[in-house]
Amino acid sequence: MRKSGMTICYSIMIPVLMALSCGRNNITTLIQVKKIINYPSASGIEYLNGQLFIIGDDANNILVLDTSLNVKDSISLYSYPGQRIPKTIKADLEAIAAYKDNTVSVLFLFGSGSLSPYRNTGWLYNLQTKNKNSLSLEALYSQIKHTGINEINIEGACFIPGFLILANRGNKAYPMNHLIFTEEKFRKKEKDYSITTVPVGHHNDSSTFSGVSGLAYATQNDWLILTVSTEDTRSSFEDGAIGKSYLWIVKNISFKKNQQSISPDRVIDLESIDRRFKGQKIESACITGETKNLISLVLVADNDDGSSNIFRMNLVKD
Repeated sequence: MRKSGMTICYSIMIPVLMALSCGRNNITTLIQVKKIINYPSASGIEYLNGQLFIIGDDANNILVLDTSLNVKDSISLYSYPGQRIPKTIKADLEAIAAYKDNTVSVLFLFGSGSLSPYRNTGWLYNLQTKNKNSLSLEALYSQIKHTGINEINIEGACFIPGFLILANRGNKAYPMNHLIFTEEKFRKKEKDYSITTVPVGHHNDSSTFSGVSGLAYATQNDWLILTVSTEDTRSSFEDGAIGKSYLWIVKNISFKKNQQSISPDRVIDLESIDRRFKGQKIESACITGETKNLISLVLVADNDDGSSNIFRMNLVKD
């Protein structure tokens, strides 16, 4: 492993809200913002065993942080000589999910699947043994295509009891987001597992299409938290001008996998919460803590300029 350094930090501490007035349910509190200038294109984040793990879609390594957003370590995945792996050959790691198997803690990384064969790969990283294994996702992504999704572009992943959920992001030319429910048998390498795809969000106006960019699961309330962003692109391969970012909250997600479609129960415009979200393309979120009234989140943004921004915030439950 190699250390990673040189970060710029700017933060504002804001007191925790002590009370909520009637009708003000959609309140989040931004606690800290940190820019990492030497880690490109943050695309996913996960919290496990007291640490934050960040992946970048063209980065060589996983970045490891503590909960105060201090860089502590990095885990090498690739040996490309430059800081950023070229778009034409990168694995495009866009999603990361954690699970525990008995006493073993594992990170599961997913390539986007938007360009075969380079982006049809993933990684398993064992936190106890430090073993890391690359694996092909070709069979899984092929099955997903057979469900009727025209363009594979996996952007988010999380585990809920019995299932892995993947998020497939659309674009202005294919304005459809999908949640993909895969039985956990897939993780255990069993051959017979079911896949169910459900459209999520609103798809009426492709000119303002909002694409799902990440997933996080809140266990206490069975909530699925989706990061969503607008980007002016008509392709699953190309980047575009950055628009706005949102959080979508879907309640009781475990009971919705067989619905015809899923709409968010709550939509949070992040820029309206704090102007420091303006111009930020939020790519992913993870949950670091949950109480009866509050969810603690860490979000990452990729601004396509070779640096990454991290946001620590509180979400007040409604």
